[in-house]
Amino acid sequence: MNIRKYNTPDEVAVAGAEFVFESARRAIRERNQFALALSGGNTPWNMLRKLAECDLPWDRVSIVQVDERVAPDGDESRNLGHIRETLTDRIGLPPGNLLAMPVDCKNLDDATRQYAFKLSALAGEPAVLDLVHLGLGEDGHTASLVPGDAALDTNDCDVAITGMYCGQRRMTLSYPIINRARRILWMITGASKSDMLNRLIQADINIPAGRVRQRRATIIADAAALSG
Repeated sequence: MNIRKYNTPDEVAVAGAEFVFESARRAIRERNQFALALSGGNTPWNMLRKLAECDLPWDRVSIVQVDERVAPDGDESRNLGHIRETLTDRIGLPPGNLLAMPVDCKNLDDATRQYAFKLSALAGEPAVLDLVHLGLGEDGHTASLVPGDAALDTNDCDVAITGMYCGQRRMTLSYPIINRARRILWMITGASKSDMLNRLIQADINIPAGRVRQRRATIIADAAALSG
């Protein structure tokens, strides 16, 4: 695991955008496409605005979701709206290059299989994403892999549905596809994350984030988050 420390959240956002940019250039050079998985939360939106300013062949970039709340399209709680606002609407990404999680389907089990099929069509069987961006919750969750949820034990499918968490169910990538990724980028800010970040660095499997493999992972964090 590579750990990079910055003074402020804004510096973390800049460094995160640069990391994604360089990862994209490498993937496009080597495989002529870049498959990026984006998480929700508060940390990434500033990073995505800065990424939108980068000069990339965006027609070669595909964006998938790491997780999403089960809510109608247009609901303010959806990560999708933030991804569109901060990145894809700014760069003119081809509509087919944004793979939104189908959380508005009536049958969520069918929806997970549908999304897993799309991931395989995009990134091979089994699907190998170029870069998975992750955040870290104060309870140690990452993606929507939350403490005590049955989705933590999903090993036979790349996509899972969670139980209720903070009032909503979620769709999330599962550990198998996250751990197959060519690179993993953690972006973590704030003193409230310091205890869990320390446990993540120690690969504490008692928190969900600690079960993500570290060999291909980079942490970009501010001084407050790394104060522990």
